[in-house]
Amino acid sequence: MKIKSITPIAITIPLKQEIKMGGILYTESENLLVRVKTEDGSIGWGEAPAAPTMTGETIASMDAAVMYLTPHLIGRNVSSFQENMKLMDHFLYGNSSAKAALEIGFYDVVGKIQKKSMSELLGGVKRSKIPVLWMLAVGKLEADSEEAQFKLDEGFQSFKVKVGGNPINEDVSRVEAIRKIVGKSRQLSADANQSWERTEAIRFVEGVSGLLDFIEQPVMGNDLDGMKSIAQASSTPIGADEGLHSLSDIVLHKESGAAAGGSLKMIKLGGVMKALKAAELSDQVGMKVNLAGKICETSIASAAVSHLAAAIPQIDWGLSITNQYAATDIVKEPISILNGNVSVPSGYGLGVEMDEVSLERLSKHVTRDE
Repeated sequence: MKIKSITPIAITIPLKQEIKMGGILYTESENLLVRVKTEDGSIGWGEAPAAPTMTGETIASMDAAVMYLTPHLIGRNVSSFQENMKLMDHFLYGNSSAKAALEIGFYDVVGKIQKKSMSELLGGVKRSKIPVLWMLAVGKLEADSEEAQFKLDEGFQSFKVKVGGNPINEDVSRVEAIRKIVGKSRQLSADANQSWERTEAIRFVEGVSGLLDFIEQPVMGNDLDGMKSIAQASSTPIGADEGLHSLSDIVLHKESGAAAGGSLKMIKLGGVMKALKAAELSDQVGMKVNLAGKICETSIASAAVSHLAAAIPQIDWGLSITNQYAATDIVKEPISILNGNVSVPSGYGLGVEMDEVSLERLSKHVTRDE
C-alpha cells in the first residue's frame, strides 16, 4: 500500500444561502481536495476548507503545503497513519488543514484496500446514527425563526444560533424566539465565533440565562482569561472552538475553568487521529464534545466527520455536518440527513464515490497530471 501520487485540487463551493458568522457574510467556501493514489491503482479522497481566521491557512497556502509534503510521502506505506503524521509534523510546522485533508485521503484509500470503513479503522462504530445540528445563521429574527420551524418539522432536534455582528439585544431576542419555537426539550446553543469583547459577551450570557444548552467561543480564542470571566458570570456552560488546537488547549481550558466543553475540528487539530485523541481526552476530563466541519464542505469531509462521530466516546453537544449548506456536491450519493440524524456511510473508506463531472465543475484550476 505504497503512495504513488498525491494531487491537490482547489474547489469553490457555492452556498444554498448566505451564512453570517462573526458578523461576516459568506456566499461560498474555498476548499482543497486531495487525491491519494497508491501503487496498486487505488484512489482515496480527502478534503479540508480554507479557514484563515481559524487555522491561518488560505487555499493557496494549503495547496503549497500539500505540494511541499508530497515528495516526503511518496513511496511510504499509506496505512502507517501515525508515522506519516509524525513525518508531516517533522517537515512542516502547523498547516493543520492541509494535513487533515491528507490524512482523510489516507483513511479513505486504506479503507477501500482493506475493505473496511473509516470508522472501523478508527476502532469501531459506537453509534450508527448521530443527531445533527442545524445552524440558524441568517442573522435576522424572522428568517431564522421560519427556518427553525421548518427544520423542526423535518425532525431536527438540535440547533445552533449564529450570533455576533448584531446589537446584543437583537441576538438575545432571536435566541428567545427560537427557544419558544423549538421547545424546552430540544438542544439549542449559540456561537459567537469570537465576535465580542468581554463586556459584550457578559451582557449576552446574562440576557439568555436559562435559554441555551451552551454558548460557543464568545471572545477571541487566545483570550483564556476572558473565557474564564465569562464562564464565571454565566449560568450557561461555555464552549471553546477557535481556542482549541491541541490536546494541551483542552486541558488548559478545563483546568482554568474557561470552558465546559468544546468544538473539535480535524482542521484545527491537524488530522483524523489527533481529533480522535482530542475527543477521548475531552471525555476523560469531563469536557462535553461538539464535533464539526467548517462552513461549508462537500460529502467527502462530511463523510469523514460522520465516521469520526461514530467512533468517539461521546458527542453530547452534537454533530455539525456542513454539506447540507452546499448548493451542490461532488459525490454520486451525497451524505443525507433523515429525521435530523445522519447514518454513518456503510461503504469502504469514507463510503462515498466521487462524481468526476461535478468535480470538474467546481474545480478552480485544471488538475495536475499524475
